[in-house]
Amino acid sequence: MTEDNAARDWWRGCVIYQVYPRSYQDTTGDGSGDLKGITSRLAHIASLGVDAVWLSPFFKSPMADMGYDVSDYRDVDPMFGTLADFDALVAQAHRLGLKIIIDQVLSHSSDKHEWFIESRASRDNAKADWYVWADARPDGGAPNNWLSVFGGPSWEWDATRRQYYMHNFLALQPDLNFHNLEVQDALLDTVRFWLERGVDGFRLDTVNYYVHDRWLRSNPPLASSVAGTNTETNTYLYQEHLFDKTQPENLAFLRRFRALLDEYGDRAAVGEIGDEGRSLQTLAAYTSGGEKLQMSYTFDLLGSQFSAAHVRGCVEAFESAVADGWVCWAFSNHDVVRHVSRWTRPDGDHDLVAKFSILLLSCLRGSICLYQGEELGLEEAELAYEDLRDPVGIRFWPGVKGRDGCRTPMAWEAGSDNAGFSTARPWLPVPASHRARAVDVQNGQEHSVLSAYRSALALRKQHPALVGGSIRFLDAEGDVLAFIREGSGERLLCVFNFAGEPARWRVPVEIGSVTTAIAGAAVEDKEISLTALGCFLGQVG
Repeated sequence: MTEDNAARDWWRGCVIYQVYPRSYQDTTGDGSGDLKGITSRLAHIASLGVDAVWLSPFFKSPMADMGYDVSDYRDVDPMFGTLADFDALVAQAHRLGLKIIIDQVLSHSSDKHEWFIESRASRDNAKADWYVWADARPDGGAPNNWLSVFGGPSWEWDATRRQYYMHNFLALQPDLNFHNLEVQDALLDTVRFWLERGVDGFRLDTVNYYVHDRWLRSNPPLASSVAGTNTETNTYLYQEHLFDKTQPENLAFLRRFRALLDEYGDRAAVGEIGDEGRSLQTLAAYTSGGEKLQMSYTFDLLGSQFSAAHVRGCVEAFESAVADGWVCWAFSNHDVVRHVSRWTRPDGDHDLVAKFSILLLSCLRGSICLYQGEELGLEEAELAYEDLRDPVGIRFWPGVKGRDGCRTPMAWEAGSDNAGFSTARPWLPVPASHRARAVDVQNGQEHSVLSAYRSALALRKQHPALVGGSIRFLDAEGDVLAFIREGSGERLLCVFNFAGEPARWRVPVEIGSVTTAIAGAAVEDKEISLTALGCFLGQVG
C-alpha cells in the first residue's frame, strides 16, 4: 500500500473513541458537558492510543431525544458552546493526532426544524413534500401498520395539513422524505458544511432508516408473533420490517454521500445498522464495492450473549456475507447497557471482564469502537425513575429502564465534587461506584482497567496483523475461542477462555510452534493453560 493510500484508508482497522458530549466534562457550571470540556480532556483520549474521536450530536436541538432531534444542522446548541468552540476542538484534536468523527442524524429532524415548520403549514408550499405525509384511511386510521421504535404507531396526525406524518422514533422526530431529491441535496449540503470545517468523518445514525416504501405497504408480523410466542417488551419487535426501512433506493443516496466524501480525500463514514435478522446482509450491501460507506456496525455484539460460540458465529457470518466491505466492532455505546454489566456473572469480577473484553476487541478483524468510561470498567448505573431523562425509559418503565444508565457523567477525580465532571448538580447523577474508578485513581495503578486498555491498544498498533490481517478460526472445545490473525509477514495465535473456570487448549499440529508469547500464559508442551476469563496471544512459526 502506498503512503497516499495508507493515509486515505486511515479508517481501516482504526480505533474510535465515542464521546457523549453532555456527560464528558462541564466547564460552565450548568451540570451538562460541553465542547470546551471535551477539548480539555482530549489528552486523556490521546493517551489511550486511539485514532479517532466520535462525538454524539451537539447540534441545535430541543433535546427531546438528547440531541438526536436536530433543529439546525449547521450550528452548535448553546448547551454545548459555539461553532468557534467546535473549531478549537478540531484543531486541538488534530494537534494530538486524533481524527474527529461527528454524528449525522439524517433520517429525521426535530419538529422544530424550519423545514418541518414550513412543510406542515400547507400541502402546497415549497417544502410540502420534504417529509413523509399520507392521508388517513377512510375510517380516520393511520395509513398502514408501521410502528415506532419508541412505542406505538409511527404515524402522527397533524390537524393543520389534515394528514399523518411518519416518525420512526418520537413523534417529535418526523422522518424526512428521501424520495425527494431536493431533500437529499439539502442534507448533503449540511454534510459539506462540516467537511469544510475540517471534520474527518461521520457516524451515520440509523443509516438504513433513510428511505421508506413509496407505496406504504404494511409490514407482516413475525412468525413468532403469529404463533403467540413473542416475548419482546417493545411491540416494534413484533413485525418483520420489510417496508419501513432498508429499502433498495437507499443505496443510491449512499453513493451520493460517498461521492461527496471523496471530494475531500481522506474522509470516512461509519453507518449504524439496526436491521433485525438481516443486519449482516445490509452491512454487506452498504459497504461493498468501494462506492458507498467505508464501514458499518451492527448490534450483533451489543447484546447479552457472551460466549465463544456467539463471537465466532458473528465474525464468521460477517466474513462470509461481506466479501469486500468492512465492519466496526463495538461492545458498548450510548444505546445499550454497558458490557461489563451485561457480561459479568452474578459472582464475577467486573475488572476481569473489562480486561478480557478489550484484548478480545483489539484482536478482532475490523475497526473497533470504544465508549467513554469503558476504559475505567464503569458498570451500568442504577437510577431512580425520578432521575431519568431518556424518553424510552420514561415511557416503558419499569419493563425497560432506558439508556440513561450508560450515559451518566464521566468520572475524572475521585475526591472532587461529582467526580470532577461538574461543580453543579449533573444532569444525571454520578454513581458512588464510578467515583472509586475515576481516572485519577486508575492512572496510578499498574494493573488497573485503564492500564489494560492502554496496553491492549498499544499491542494492536504494534502488530499490523491485528489492524488489517486476515482471521481464521480454529476448533476448540468448551467455551474457548481460538483464531489466527495473519498479515504483513506475521501470524498471531489468539486464544480466549470465556468460561468461569480454567481451561486447557492444545495448539494444533498444523499451526506450527508458538515462538513468542506476547500476552497471557506460556505454552507448555504445545498446550496453553488459561485461567477463568484468561487470554493468550502469541506469534506462531
